[in-house]
Amino acid sequence: MKAAVLYAPGGAENFQLLEVPIPSPVEGQVLIRVKAFGLNRSELMTRKGLSPNVQFPRVLGIECVGEVEFDPSEKYVKGQKVAAMMGGMGRDYDGSYAEYTVLPKTTLYPIQSSLPWDMLGAIPEMFQTVYGSLHLALNIQKGETLLIRGGTSSVGMLAIQMAKHQGLKVIASTRNPDKTQALHDNGATHVLIDDGQLKDKIHALFPRGVHKVLELVGAETLQDSLQCTRPGGITCMTGMLSEKWAIPNFAPMEFIPAAVLLTIFDSGQMRSATQSFQEFIQLVEHGEIKLNVNKVFSLDQIVAAHRYMESNQATGKIVVLT
Repeated sequence: MKAAVLYAPGGAENFQLLEVPIPSPVEGQVLIRVKAFGLNRSELMTRKGLSPNVQFPRVLGIECVGEVEFDPSEKYVKGQKVAAMMGGMGRDYDGSYAEYTVLPKTTLYPIQSSLPWDMLGAIPEMFQTVYGSLHLALNIQKGETLLIRGGTSSVGMLAIQMAKHQGLKVIASTRNPDKTQALHDNGATHVLIDDGQLKDKIHALFPRGVHKVLELVGAETLQDSLQCTRPGGITCMTGMLSEKWAIPNFAPMEFIPAAVLLTIFDSGQMRSATQSFQEFIQLVEHGEIKLNVNKVFSLDQIVAAHRYMESNQATGKIVVLT
């Protein structure tokens, strides 16, 4: 099979597309024929050597969609469509940047869909992250105001649609004024240009602050996002578009405003139900949710795909077909 192997961290040119043996599953694992996978910023960080404890060489990829090739337990039949994500994929063991991958059953979602592979490939981690952030962490409610910081990311674009679908008023931010219309077209009521400080802009619109904040930029804007949140409201840090993990000299009593709640969402720690995943696929099939697939590459274009992700040109998900 073909696999994009990373022997050492560094630039996108470090990927080597090689012919390697198809792996064999053992008990508790399933061999998956990968059809498509989405790219994620966390994979960019891993490629750069910023993900702790990742050993090289490694095949990256924290998500995929495809078909079961072989399940030793016979729980899954050959040809069964599945989605997979997280659970150590592409970090603790080889992931989805390949034509086949061996995955633990715990990472799999059996799915039914008539969507093309490039559309399905955009869904797993993007849906899991958005659903978990909005419903499990932020507990969004109809009529609330929600600030999505990092609105033109793939997660941000889907979060805008899902929040609007639930009856929320959405404020989205972007650093690029040229992307303002794309956010409005995607369902944002207000679009703010993010220069690192949104507090005054938010309070000019909503004097008490917003009910909820989905923080996708990361550690460097988190304190300002908390100051955009009204007392009793919630800020959820989910993304790290800024590629910064930590907050130096973190002093909680000074950092977090009184009565504002701070949480995180990590799809490696919590998973949505299979039924929720399937229901989301049906929303896409029925046209109620539009997937923002920005660009599709092939596996042999993995270097170009990573460079495109790193350029921050995308407005939506980048998908790779095998």
